[in-house]
Amino acid sequence: MSGVGGRLAGKVAIITGGAGGQGAVEARLFAAEGCRLLVTDVDPAGAGLADEIGDAAHFMVHDVADEAGWKAVVAQACALFGTVDILINNAGVFRPGTIEETSSESFDLHYRVNQLGLFLGVRSVLGAMRQRGGGSIVNVSSAAGLRGFPGIIAYSATKWASHGMTKAMAAELAPDKIRVNSIHPGLVATRMLDDHSPDALAAFTAAVPLKRVAEAQEIADLALYLASDAASYVTGAAIPIDGGIAL
Repeated sequence: MSGVGGRLAGKVAIITGGAGGQGAVEARLFAAEGCRLLVTDVDPAGAGLADEIGDAAHFMVHDVADEAGWKAVVAQACALFGTVDILINNAGVFRPGTIEETSSESFDLHYRVNQLGLFLGVRSVLGAMRQRGGGSIVNVSSAAGLRGFPGIIAYSATKWASHGMTKAMAAELAPDKIRVNSIHPGLVATRMLDDHSPDALAAFTAAVPLKRVAEAQEIADLALYLASDAASYVTGAAIPIDGGIAL
């Protein structure tokens, strides 16, 4: 299913959280645009996605909060494809809860996956990207990293952190021609919405100025743009793709 030409022809990407949802859609789109991929996830079902895509994609079971695991992922990408041009930090957890309902264990889980995992991923790919002469990193944050929402304290904390980390990373890595941007989806039609009750989901959707939930393909299209050379002068951007909810 990989494209011979395309906007990512000749590039190599690591996509975390790629077994389903946004990550799987991104993987299919990137492969169709000529990219070679190492897809990772804690869910071993991601192997089926790599089989579907074909020779352009490989899969590894990977916990993004595991530092040694990141070293193995980058080593595997370089062994398979020779380099790393693109990192999509897509892996994430979402466990809604008010301040009083949120346990320290839940707060720590959000931190380890959504924040520490992002940091470890960026740090791990820098050597390969510097040898390549540059690269593109896309950190998948959230509209909750641009505006405060009730009932998601732990998730919000990590998504605001990813927003700020992206700004700092972009400034620090610009001399290496490594671009770092964050995208901030609102409600997206993936399994993550299953954590909302139907009434809550209806209320959230009604609050969106565009009055609908996004499709994962719309998020993938933005990630593709930022990963591609078309965005060669874009770094440090925090781009909402949320139907206007964070206005």
